[in-house]
Amino acid sequence: MTSEKNAQISQARETFQILYQISQLLSTGLDTETLTICIRLCELGVDPEVLAHVIKEIRKMGEATVHDKPVNLQV
Repeated sequence: MTSEKNAQISQARETFQILYQISQLLSTGLDTETLTICIRLCELGVDPEVLAHVIKEIRKMGEATVHDKPVNLQV
C-alpha cells in the first residue's frame, strides 16, 4: 500500500472517530456499526433527516414490542 493510501485510511478512521464522539455527546445511542451504516446511507444520497425519522420509528417499534403495545407509526 502506498503512503498516500495509508494517509487516506488514517484520515478516514480519524474522521469516523470524531463522528462517533459527536454521536456519543449527542446521546444518539448509535453503536459504531449502526453509525457506519448511517454514514454509508448518507453517502449514497439518503436524506439524513429521513434516516433519523426512520431510526426513531424503528426504536418506537422495538420499545412497543418489549412492552407489548401497538405501534402508531406516523407517515
